[in-house]
Amino acid sequence: MSTLSTNMAQDQHEGNMPVHPKKFIVWLFMASIVMMFAALSSAYVVRKGEGNWLEFELPTMFYFSTILILLSSGAFHMGYLSAKKNDRSKIIMWISLAAVFGTGFLLSQYSAWSELYGRKLLNGFGIVFGGSYSNPSGSFLYVLTGVHGFHIISGLVFVLIVMFLALKGKIHSKALIWVEACGTYWHFLGGLWIYLYIFLIINH
Repeated sequence: MSTLSTNMAQDQHEGNMPVHPKKFIVWLFMASIVMMFAALSSAYVVRKGEGNWLEFELPTMFYFSTILILLSSGAFHMGYLSAKKNDRSKIIMWISLAAVFGTGFLLSQYSAWSELYGRKLLNGFGIVFGGSYSNPSGSFLYVLTGVHGFHIISGLVFVLIVMFLALKGKIHSKALIWVEACGTYWHFLGGLWIYLYIFLIINH
């Protein structure tokens, strides 16, 4: 039996389980991320209440980051719908666009961090992560957005794996587990950013 046939048989066997192992792993990973950001959010609120908290406007690039992550999530969903229709060319097109918008999100985050660093607020210094001229408000912002950005990188790797499988013709209506698992994680990261952005607007 060929390797492809073996993989298809394995996917079919796993698909008969109550919860597919790949999906289960993704859900466990997402649960750990939720707990991590819940802890960070709580620490943020507690530390702000202790005082010595520098108030400053959030970078305008965060707004564009939000648009880019929503576009990326939407593009990936279109890729999923194309996979259900066995439209290989559109699968590749939409998944590629999802990767492009996701990369744009990371670049916009870097631009936002550069804008923060370039502001002259504390003795001629910008908003820095650590050191004698840092402030907890800036440090927390870098941690929250930086940890999220790290997970976006992991999500992009997942998206690129799906795109590679699509190029190989292994994503279609009878083999959707990879695109479903990746889509769940990718949409989750988009929703997590929306939460962070609203959280920062309200509490920053």
